[in-house]
Amino acid sequence: MRTTSDPELASHLRFTLARAARRLRQEAGTGLSPSLTAALASVERCGPLTPSELAAAERVRRPTITRVLARLEDAGLISRTPDPADRRSTLVAITPAGAALLAEGRTRKDAFLSERLDGLFPADRETLARAAAILEGLLE
Repeated sequence: MRTTSDPELASHLRFTLARAARRLRQEAGTGLSPSLTAALASVERCGPLTPSELAAAERVRRPTITRVLARLEDAGLISRTPDPADRRSTLVAITPAGAALLAEGRTRKDAFLSERLDGLFPADRETLARAAAILEGLLE
């Protein structure tokens, strides 16, 4: 087996992870852009939270998250309520429709991967399980 240098491995991993992420987004079938999906998932995971807190979590500026939230609210995927700690601000929370949309997308992505994993030899599945754990630690 040929060994690769760290830059070669980094490039190969970047390319492969980007392709995998793109393919999984396509399989989700939510109809949301990657930025809308990411923001909605952050609201689900961290909410309720203020728009400023969400902007910080998503590493975007406040005007950007304001536009994202408007689109998510228009689609009925998030709700806003007054912030009891600061009446000038709002708290953003996921709606049942938003949670259902994310759950449906995750189910589709899991089914897509599961179908492909079923076609692998057990040793290859074990290798992927180890690789997933290594990648998780690497990206933490």
